[in-house]
Amino acid sequence: MPDESQAATPKLPTEFDRRAFFTRVGLRSLGIAAAGTIVFTYEFLSPNVLFEPSPIVNLGKPDSFAVNSVTMDVNTAIYLVRAEEGFFALSEVCTHLGCLTAWNQDLGIIVCPCHGSKFTRTGEKIEGPAPKPLPWLKTWVSDDGDLLVDRSANIPPLQYLRI
Repeated sequence: MPDESQAATPKLPTEFDRRAFFTRVGLRSLGIAAAGTIVFTYEFLSPNVLFEPSPIVNLGKPDSFAVNSVTMDVNTAIYLVRAEEGFFALSEVCTHLGCLTAWNQDLGIIVCPCHGSKFTRTGEKIEGPAPKPLPWLKTWVSDDGDLLVDRSANIPPLQYLRI
């Protein structure tokens, strides 16, 4: 026969049964899921702005470029060419698949090392899979006397900047 003192012992408030345990686990899981949903909703609704550098590049004083020279600026992906007729800038990006081209001083041509397109110093296509010539970029002299190039503005070929 069971002892009467054991049967009358009430449960302590710090103990909980299996049902209470799963209820708490379930509610906490729902709370975590709700917090995640709120965070992802906030990220979705907040604007994603991509800050890019200015397309206008300052290349310095015109006197620092020799006549009949091709200067490649790796950071901005442009060529600055000083011909006898004047200055002009070309995009360094190949018109085939967007590879960066390289100036070959020995041959006097611009070469795409990836797919073999070749261009003259004025950007005209010599051979290769490139569908069109390298674009000429807008070039001008600032009020301070520096050469500026706008990488976002293409101009028709053979428009030299005479200084």
